Amino acid sequence: MLRRSSGPQCIARTINRCLNSLRNPRRITGASSMTPMWTGFCFAANLVLSVVIVILNKWVYVYVNFPNVTMTLYHFAMTFVGLLLCRSANIFQVKHLPLVKMLPLAVTFCGFVVFTNLSLEYNTVGTYQMIKTLTMPTIMIIQTFFYDKSFSTRVKLTLVPLALGVYLNTYFDIKFNILGTTFALIGVLATSLYQVWVSEKQKEFQVNSMQLLFYQAPLSALLLAFVVPFVEPPWARDGFLHHRWTLVELGMVGLTGVVAFLINLSIYWILGNTSAITYNVLGHTKFLLTLLGGFVVFHDRIQLVQGVGITFTFIGVYLYTRFKLEEQKKTDLPVTSSECSPRRNLKS
Repeated sequence: MLRRSSGPQCIARTINRCLNSLRNPRRITGASSMTPMWTGFCFAANLVLSVVIVILNKWVYVYVNFPNVTMTLYHFAMTFVGLLLCRSANIFQVKHLPLVKMLPLAVTFCGFVVFTNLSLEYNTVGTYQMIKTLTMPTIMIIQTFFYDKSFSTRVKLTLVPLALGVYLNTYFDIKFNILGTTFALIGVLATSLYQVWVSEKQKEFQVNSMQLLFYQAPLSALLLAFVVPFVEPPWARDGFLHHRWTLVELGMVGLTGVVAFLINLSIYWILGNTSAITYNVLGHTKFLLTLLGGFVVFHDRIQLVQGVGITFTFIGVYLYTRFKLEEQKKTDLPVTSSECSPRRNLKS
């Protein structure tokens, strides 16, 4: 007679399966060796959490007025705590890296997250998401002029609808403001530099993203710890120490850090157990759902011309990804973070 597994036993088996798949991620070469149900669960979790983190952060900025740099510092700290737990569970092994060579990466990591969050704070979710797509052409420019990398004509042409769509959406956004756009563009530059350097450092040190992030997160948190007292003193009259916190507000702020790390973990699993094509299809879905989430949750009004702009940008992103994957398949080269997706590496 077969015995039915108890709830705790099922949960334990699920956790063990997750840990085993994270401890032994395979190279991105094809279909996953995991069960379709578990793969579907990880995809769904990453999809939902990626949209939720944007909505959560925006909610905290709008309704709690939580300071931006302090929020970033908190996320870095939570990421490092999560990585310590992963190391304890033998999900990855720490590899000793030279701190001096990690400093430039930590600085761009700070700039990438801080200015991206400032963009989210001062722009609508739609404009925030659209301007982020400019990371792709910016990376192409950096790699062309500084790393002697060439791109095919058809790949370059995909940037025309992408850039046109971003312009139409941003210019006709009724909440358009110069400060928010400036933050967004600085964030694009910092993100592009960060992703190019991450790719280079992973090759140089022969490490994966979690091993690299194990150094980035605490170094970046330490850098921001010196900045926060000057730009966002918590003891000031409008500082978060004087804020009358409710349980809901505390819960929402706390949840942002947890969700951010869970996204990092799910991205690491997906990249280790699925194909690049699958990951990019997931990325396109997140792009559209994040835009939809901004319209639904924050009632961001959208004009017809903005809808046209969003369509142009999505077509550009889709064609860019498709052409790059086709070229990589022909040359049989490994997929890198900077070539495949603006969200390839772990994020905060």
